[in-house]
Amino acid sequence: MTTKSSPRAFGPDEHIVVEGLSKSYGGFAALRNIDMTIRRGQIAVIIGGSGAGKSTLVKILIGLDKPTSGAVYLDGVNIVPLGDTKMNQVRRKFGMVFQYSALLDSMNVLDNVAFPLREHTRLREREIRRRVLEKLAILELEGTEKKFPSELSGGMRKRVALARALMLEPEVLMYDEPTSGLDPLTSRMVDRLIEETRGRFGVTSIVISHDMAGALRIADHIYLLAKGELATHGTPAELVHGDHEIVRQFVEASGIATDQALGKPKAATIEYRR
Repeated sequence: MTTKSSPRAFGPDEHIVVEGLSKSYGGFAALRNIDMTIRRGQIAVIIGGSGAGKSTLVKILIGLDKPTSGAVYLDGVNIVPLGDTKMNQVRRKFGMVFQYSALLDSMNVLDNVAFPLREHTRLREREIRRRVLEKLAILELEGTEKKFPSELSGGMRKRVALARALMLEPEVLMYDEPTSGLDPLTSRMVDRLIEETRGRFGVTSIVISHDMAGALRIADHIYLLAKGELATHGTPAELVHGDHEIVRQFVEASGIATDQALGKPKAATIEYRR
């Protein structure tokens, strides 16, 4: 007699779990057998060079693409087999901060940030404005609501994009190459912003990056992709003090001393209130 195996049990802090994830396009394997566990409230950085599979993984995590095989569990539910209606509900749990902010140049800051509320809710304009101004104030953007993206610095545009991503109160924030194209000082500001946003809003943060310096500073856990495979993963300290050749190459290319990168202590356990 064959017995049916019990469903996989998830702990309350296992927010996103990826099991055996593979994706092929014709004969090309973009991802091969990826396993990940991203815990609630963590900052997880997925790092890798061009062609490593980062973009493909992001699309699958937020339900814009389906894997060839494997599972993606969000709060214990496998989202891979879901149809369009349920998947749209799942996507509401994600906020996306795009590589170049992706603000609409023809709209001012208020309208850019209000866009998700106008598209996905039936709130009155007075309430939408109140919520937008509240988020702008939290992110130190008071007085910018009438400005257009072209009038803002790179760092301010990142914060406006973050405010927009937060408007539907997502559980997970996805950052796509958030420091790409920014000078070092602005890049470090964006790193701090990611940390502060986690602290203020209690979100789980997934950062897609090729910036090892930033990853070592802000990550609770780093996943290093190479040629579609998970080459290695661990805490910043585990990776820096390990002996993996790809990690060594990324650290050397970052141009910073590892002691400096790992100098900021992280709390072992942090509770967040939504």
